[in-house]
Amino acid sequence: MDEVKPVSSANLKSPQGPKCILSGVQPSGKLHLGNYFGAVKQHIAAQGDGECYYFIADYHALTTVHDAATLRQNVLDVALDYFALGLDPEKTAFFRQSDVPEVCELSWILSTVAPMGLLEKAVSYKEKVDKGLDSSVGLFTYPVLMAADILAYRSHLVPVGKDQVQHLEITRDLAVKFNNRFGDTFPLPDYRLTPASKVPGTDGQKMSKSYGNTIDIFAEGKALKKSVMGVVTDSKTVEEPKDPATCNVFALHSLFATPEQGEVLATKYQAGGMGYGVAKTELLSLIDAYFAQARERRRELASDMGQIQQWLRKGAEKARATARATLELVRSKCGLR
Repeated sequence: MDEVKPVSSANLKSPQGPKCILSGVQPSGKLHLGNYFGAVKQHIAAQGDGECYYFIADYHALTTVHDAATLRQNVLDVALDYFALGLDPEKTAFFRQSDVPEVCELSWILSTVAPMGLLEKAVSYKEKVDKGLDSSVGLFTYPVLMAADILAYRSHLVPVGKDQVQHLEITRDLAVKFNNRFGDTFPLPDYRLTPASKVPGTDGQKMSKSYGNTIDIFAEGKALKKSVMGVVTDSKTVEEPKDPATCNVFALHSLFATPEQGEVLATKYQAGGMGYGVAKTELLSLIDAYFAQARERRRELASDMGQIQQWLRKGAEKARATARATLELVRSKCGLR
């Protein structure tokens, strides 16, 4: 690993101000509670903390989504979800990754300083191949494109889950290698771990689309009830005391309940005389109420998709201006200008 040299040149400051926050979400399916508590909620809360760039990672999604119509719809669904949940297009540049093609050129340039051994150590690649994904070049070089996403906006802070920390370390390594070879160019981004990194799915594993164990954020009616009532529990009878610390229903309940509501349910668990169906019914009510306002907002937004497209274009214009400036500097540094 190259030595990390301090980056202090004036031209390395983010063109938007002292802190640039960058994150992305893959449009590989409907957003679920794991996405919300692991990322979306924090993204929206951080809108006032700095200059935010959030993108819908449709280039990345091509490693798993191979139907054009599905990908287009997924992108629009993610956009609707974010705007309905409180993302403000006046505060945040929210855009399609593919609307900023400069990241692809930057990805290629970064790949020329990326050691094969560094990418071969990527745990995420090995895990995805083990789960049956095709071992494509795109999947293998995923961390390089992610590095380009981050460095294109001179990002200072990247909120991530634990499974993405290694990719941030790879990004820093590539920035250092480029800086050492061509001169100070990129600031080194830091990461911030997002809370609630493991939201249990309906089967007790980490909630994930790849496991088919999700509860969609905007599910309602029979679909929501079916998901909640399908959460796996142990086989204790109604009369037996139950342990809230090991119960998937209680863990999900804790994400939505007030401390007082949580204490009441925990007492009922420990006392016995209550079946899991009662807890699931209470969880169903909490989820339904929590997203009720956002659900109505989403219906309103869905009636005017032209507005959604306009907000995405606006975000892309801002993001692309920043990426172009970065790429011009990079081209100059490595001799392409």
